Amino acid sequence: MGTINTVTVAGSGTMGTGIAIVAARAGFRTIVYDTRQDALDRARAQTEAFLNKSVARGKLSAEEVASILGRWSCTTSLDDLSCSDVVIEAVFEDLKVKHALFSSLDKICGPETIFASNTSTISITEIAGGSGRPDRFVGMHFCLPAQLMKLIEMSPGLTTSADTWQRAWEFALKLGQKPVRTRDTPGFILNYFLIPYNNDAIRLVEAGVAAPAEIDKAIKTALGYPMGPLELLDLIGMDTQRLLCEAMHGLTNEDRAACPPLVKRMIAAGWVGKKSGRGFHEYTDTKMFGA
Repeated sequence: MGTINTVTVAGSGTMGTGIAIVAARAGFRTIVYDTRQDALDRARAQTEAFLNKSVARGKLSAEEVASILGRWSCTTSLDDLSCSDVVIEAVFEDLKVKHALFSSLDKICGPETIFASNTSTISITEIAGGSGRPDRFVGMHFCLPAQLMKLIEMSPGLTTSADTWQRAWEFALKLGQKPVRTRDTPGFILNYFLIPYNNDAIRLVEAGVAAPAEIDKAIKTALGYPMGPLELLDLIGMDTQRLLCEAMHGLTNEDRAACPPLVKRMIAAGWVGKKSGRGFHEYTDTKMFGA
């Protein structure tokens, strides 16, 4: 059983950046991979801003932040990932894209390297089938924002070996997270509820029932949630929500999982959420949540 020292996060979007913070903060050497250097530069800036805010709030010392950032590196070259003990994929919810990535990594990484997907809708067994190492593949779905939320939905595929499962579970605990085991089913636990719930909130806006701020206020006040559904959607991004809906609806044919037309119009307008400065709400600051 190999020791896990080096963690690669493939994808430097909101989720990938958060997962990388979790890994580096837990003491692992962390490599963030993306095909675009500008995306990696943004991830580094967001990471530094988040960690510096943690210092200001008394949660970390400046020395701890320096150590965390010293463990964090990035690359646009797949060849640099050959030293990985675990690769966590956090790219688009597109099976072909995931298969292409893992197929390339299988030729580069050592035989003991565990492959994991942060997918929230696509079958772990299906992704594993195109990875080149289906027995060393597991689902690790982090909860947004990963650097603040403790949940990881851990899902073995039909071909995941017992050794891989045990190593991945122990790794999740070493990250300081709270793993739960789920079956390999669409949406697992969280998104089975969350995607239709978020779509229902969007449809309230479409129908003119109430303004986004009023919907968020109602949910937070009545149910005690820290964020309203439309605030959460702005953090997720309309582009990501569309992909999640298309994947979930394609698998389940559930009407509530279908992407509301308003999401597509907002994407066309460039109102994709916090990262663009406007979604259901407007933002003067596009820093990562918690930064």
